[in-house]
Amino acid sequence: MEETRRSDELRCVRIIPDYTEMAAGSALICCGRTRVLCTASVQEGVPPFLKGRGTGWLTAEYAMLPGSTPQRKARDGVKKDGRSVEIQRLIGRSLRAACDLTRLGERTVYIDCDVLQADGGTRTASITGGFVALCLAVSRLLEEGKIQDSPIVRQVAAVSAGVVDGACTLDLEYAQDSRAQVDMNIVMTRDAQGNMGYVEVQGTGEHKCYSRAELDLLLSLGEKGVNELMRAQLDALGERAEVIFKKPRLVLASNNFGKLRELKAILGERYDVVSMREMGLDVDVEENGETFEENALIKAEALMKLTGCATLADDSGLCVDALNGRPGVYSARYCGVHGDDEANNQLLLKELENVDEPDRTAHYGAAVALCRPGHEALTAYGRCDGRILRAYQGEGGFGYDPLFWSADLGMTFAQASPEAKNAVSHRARAIRALLDRLEAEA
Repeated sequence: MEETRRSDELRCVRIIPDYTEMAAGSALICCGRTRVLCTASVQEGVPPFLKGRGTGWLTAEYAMLPGSTPQRKARDGVKKDGRSVEIQRLIGRSLRAACDLTRLGERTVYIDCDVLQADGGTRTASITGGFVALCLAVSRLLEEGKIQDSPIVRQVAAVSAGVVDGACTLDLEYAQDSRAQVDMNIVMTRDAQGNMGYVEVQGTGEHKCYSRAELDLLLSLGEKGVNELMRAQLDALGERAEVIFKKPRLVLASNNFGKLRELKAILGERYDVVSMREMGLDVDVEENGETFEENALIKAEALMKLTGCATLADDSGLCVDALNGRPGVYSARYCGVHGDDEANNQLLLKELENVDEPDRTAHYGAAVALCRPGHEALTAYGRCDGRILRAYQGEGGFGYDPLFWSADLGMTFAQASPEAKNAVSHRARAIRALLDRLEAEA
């Protein structure tokens, strides 16, 4: 029986999470009289075309159960009917658009959508409910420690719209859909910044061609409906909605407090930045590279293999022109003992004791390497120029900062505030170059 509702109004929507106990995630979605049971199951391993690539996969299956319509629908046999195949491909495409599957590891998520009762909009309800089931499965994977990062980078939902009796109408039930002049399915995503995007628009002039004005109105109705469905998804998920847009974890290949503070300030908006110590790791990777870039890659790759999540390593140092680029990659252990800042500084002053002011030029150089499962490693380099003083100036910073007079700041790094140093430091410039590369990927 057709509901009495406004043309821009959704049918009554209910999403019941955890509807079954055995699947990793499940939800029953009710849109009017349409009811779809959505489950998410997780299996280790991926299809052959993805093996060894460090990324996961998501696929979907859809079926209308025999009692879902007034006239019994025969169960799908070995060969599914064409409509079911088309719909399950749409569901898979839509939910993959919400994910960064490299964060899943080599696992496959199966989304099964079984229509218990059909009264129009079963494919769109499957996408909307399937997303909730997916979120619940991801929440469980995170809870069990099987993955470190949520792969869900966008929220996705879907709704139907159409032209019925000459009026643009949202969320068609079967009585409306069967006589609609125009029928449309709209699948949309929302990102962490609130930006909406289309995954798919399926619009068909069943009994008439539609105008640009009607298309615009149908899309506007669709976006309104999707936004309401997304609120229903979040209500159903409750606290477990935190898996959506959750910042990926980035492990720094360092326990140096100074580096950690600096990199958290620079990268904190994009990543959940943690140190090795915070991850419970106590490893010492041998840095036997001949350049800053080589050492950064060695550390980042080793840490990624241990943690299974994104890692960032840097190697940096002071390069003094009068010393032919020394201490360079040996900056932290210049004096022969790793991390003894005072001894390193005293040795530097001694070696430059007889070097005149014009020849005391130097630069800090830094290479950063970002390694992520399923992605090529990225590296970037930054430098800042200056000169070496004959005596310490300033109380801040670390390493050679009290002796390094920055040409950009007109003071030593030890005199500068953390914010001023971060704006021009070699590491900050390398990170910005890396972020530019990441933006180019997006």
